[in-house]
Amino acid sequence: MGYGPAGPSRIDGVILWRQNSLFSASFQNTSIADIHLSRIKNKIPCAVFNVSPTPAVFQRVLWFSAPVGFAMKDDDGLTAGFHSIQQLHANVAAVPDGLCWVSILSCLLLACSYVGSLYVWKSDLPRDHPAVIKRRFTSVLIVSALSPLFVWAWKEFTGIQPGPSLLALMGIRLEGLVPAVILPLVLTMVLFLGPLIQLTMDCPWGFIDGIKVVVDPCFWTLCLSDMRWLRNQVVAPLTEELVFRACMLPMLVPCAGPSTAIFTCPLFFGVAHFHHVIELLRFRQGTVSGIFLSAVFQFSYTAVFGAYTAFIFIRTGHLVGPVLCHSFCNYMGFPALGTALDHPNRVTILSFYVLGVVLFFLLLFRMTDPLFYGLPTPVCTLTSTHGSICA
Repeated sequence: MGYGPAGPSRIDGVILWRQNSLFSASFQNTSIADIHLSRIKNKIPCAVFNVSPTPAVFQRVLWFSAPVGFAMKDDDGLTAGFHSIQQLHANVAAVPDGLCWVSILSCLLLACSYVGSLYVWKSDLPRDHPAVIKRRFTSVLIVSALSPLFVWAWKEFTGIQPGPSLLALMGIRLEGLVPAVILPLVLTMVLFLGPLIQLTMDCPWGFIDGIKVVVDPCFWTLCLSDMRWLRNQVVAPLTEELVFRACMLPMLVPCAGPSTAIFTCPLFFGVAHFHHVIELLRFRQGTVSGIFLSAVFQFSYTAVFGAYTAFIFIRTGHLVGPVLCHSFCNYMGFPALGTALDHPNRVTILSFYVLGVVLFFLLLFRMTDPLFYGLPTPVCTLTSTHGSICA
């Protein structure tokens, strides 16, 4: 077996993969010191890596397309072994018994802790009162700060030993940070193209006036002094995405796979918003039937939105993207289709509504391509299931 450009002085392993696809591995009780890309004579890409002197043991294998094989160094030299997909499945660490039950119960406990923290304070005031908001800030920030302990305890209990660090699994990392800040937010703004055009048409300010307001420190001082603005634009997006995406998805992906986890995780998020029903009934803010219909609609909307941000989290491997998208959507609210239909320029606005949706689906996979954010993303290393979500 020959190699192209000179690699490291000591080669402990080689991983081969087909063109434009990836095959990677993490090792138990070993650490990858560095990775060198080279090519073998038949032009199949390969990764040559150095590990510690202890024997490298495959703990989990992840691939996004049909891998060619791998070669490991033994006492007699470099031994190559080429395997089929079925043979490579045998190298993947088996999912521990009861993992899914442990994961689901951990997510349920985390969701109950988050919602329960909102009600540890007894008050006869409505949820939008500044005093209530401040108290809830305190309790929900404490729960959010402790939420990584749930993931750590789950990891210790199940015995799963991921390659990336706990913070990386939760989307807190530097690799690919700049595109993670920009691309998901731009993609979400494309989806809201219709409402944004409608907002622009109805805004009494000109473009220059709007820029002046945005850069005015007094504007931001006013926003930061508004408890409801802080809740909707900062605290709620940050804590909810941390708890319901960054902490839950690493626990759900190993047992359910990335695709199923995307649609399972939002159920906890949607159910968590049912607590608004209690307050609406308590303060008699509407009829019982109207309140429950509103709750069902909110559950559906938040579940769909939760699936979207879960998709972004898995594809980008970053927490910042879902947080910014969450904050933006809280600001925009649900699209006012009724107002758009009654607008004097409804043809133009509705055209942008349709254009935004079409462009969104065309750009969805392109703008969240893991290649922009560091492939594979950390949470994808927790599963052996290959598919379009992680690729």
